[in-house]
Amino acid sequence: MSIKLVSWNVNGIRAVSKKDDFWTWFEDDDSDIINFQEVRATQEQIPKKLAEIDDYHKFYNEAERKGYSGVGTYSKIKPLSVTKGLGIEELDNEGRVLKIEYEDFILFNIYFPNSGKDGMRLDFKVEFCNELLRQLVELKNQGKNLVITGDYNIAHNPIDVYNPKNCEGKSGYLPEERAWLDQLEEAGFVDTFRMFDEGEGNFTWWSYRFKARERNSGWRLDYFFVNEEIRDNVKSAKILSDIYGSDHCPVTLELDF
Repeated sequence: MSIKLVSWNVNGIRAVSKKDDFWTWFEDDDSDIINFQEVRATQEQIPKKLAEIDDYHKFYNEAERKGYSGVGTYSKIKPLSVTKGLGIEELDNEGRVLKIEYEDFILFNIYFPNSGKDGMRLDFKVEFCNELLRQLVELKNQGKNLVITGDYNIAHNPIDVYNPKNCEGKSGYLPEERAWLDQLEEAGFVDTFRMFDEGEGNFTWWSYRFKARERNSGWRLDYFFVNEEIRDNVKSAKILSDIYGSDHCPVTLELDF
């Protein structure tokens, strides 16, 4: 059975749903599971056209703070269970995690924290990432298959930013953040996009300033990681850089079970 997944930081579901680019993509997309980050809306605020779509089971985790953060998953496949958050109150009040269990794998849809200007939220981000990794390793050791997607707010390697020297010291490219992605890989998880493409210029986020997207002056912040045990189940992983509507673009994953 082939399962197609897509992930997109939409930078506000209410804003993006007003754009024709979004609906052209959504109506053409044939994914079984659609993951959104930075939804920035309560469930009651989800635009009617999206809220009333019948083909999907819909799940949301919203932040306590209005108009901030939040994730949502639309799934044609009925899951076995859905869990909001990591189970730790101080890490969960920003609505950053949906853990969705299917027959063949557990999906994590995550909007990772931004470490903030001058790294002011770095400690929070590191705590969040470390707790997530602890849970991922525990599930992996139990024999669970895992798919971890979302906006990681981390560019891993120099190849993942347009100007590595200029990006040093900036939020999303701090040594502590990049080292955590090293730890994720060392724990037995695979960056699926790099299984297929090791080239430069593959980005998923561009600033709205200075015509960055036109110049492809971007960062790769959005990922699909899977546990090493299902590496051979991965059939494709792509960046849909021609899809507009947000400052991010969608990323995809296709698995066969």
